[in-house]
Amino acid sequence: MKQVRPKKNLGQHFLTDLNIAKQIADTVDACPDIPVLEIGPGMGVLTQYLVPKPREVKVVEIDRESVAYLHGRFRKEDTALAANDDWIISADFLRMDLSKVFDGRQFVLTGNYPYDISSQIFFKMLDNKDLIPCCTGMIQREVAQRMASQPGNKQYGILAVLIQAWYDVEYLFTVDETVFNPPPKVKSAVIRMTRNHVNELGCDENLFKRLVKTVFNQRRKMLRVSLRQMFTQGKPREGFYEQEMMTKRPEQLTIPQFVALTNIVSEELEYLEKNA
Repeated sequence: MKQVRPKKNLGQHFLTDLNIAKQIADTVDACPDIPVLEIGPGMGVLTQYLVPKPREVKVVEIDRESVAYLHGRFRKEDTALAANDDWIISADFLRMDLSKVFDGRQFVLTGNYPYDISSQIFFKMLDNKDLIPCCTGMIQREVAQRMASQPGNKQYGILAVLIQAWYDVEYLFTVDETVFNPPPKVKSAVIRMTRNHVNELGCDENLFKRLVKTVFNQRRKMLRVSLRQMFTQGKPREGFYEQEMMTKRPEQLTIPQFVALTNIVSEELEYLEKNA
């Protein structure tokens, strides 16, 4: 079969090391007994190790050339798949209604994710966290390090806080750039995110996201400075900026502290609204 040409505009870097491909595919075993959705299978290097697992597998691919290749390859390799073309979804993952993929059932998300949209993929995962108890795969090492970072670390930021509020993040292993075609300019890493036991944050979730993004956009400033952007309708009550937490910078706060701060800000916003 004719090989698929990697396309720069789609951020395609095809993994060529089969041992690493199998290791990545096996990361889904941490969440057994539920279906798997692979993003961006390309020529099926991960897919070939996912398909034999005792669970339903679907793949979503935006590149039509790859879709045609996958249909041809797996018709030859797997007679069961040959009779069911529905398992290959030709679509843009970011535009999909994930509740329809497995008829509302939970599933594992995995893949060799395009570097330029990996953050968007994970934000979509967060929007569908009740459907996705586990997410694994390969991304740019720098992004993986940010996602797994802890308070006090310079890499700790928006992505870490928003994901770790709902998922336990594991940095599993690093992948060298030489095992791709074409080789990317950076190293990659394989991660796994597993839903924690948090069902409710204990604050307004939309305000929580807005606050986290606001303060990390000025991460070098103390909270008493960066939080001023939250109050466009007036000044908070006297003493608000004198609280002990306000002398901290955002990377110093744990997730429970961000929740507490969200509730403090929410009270002030409600007060200003009532007294407008």
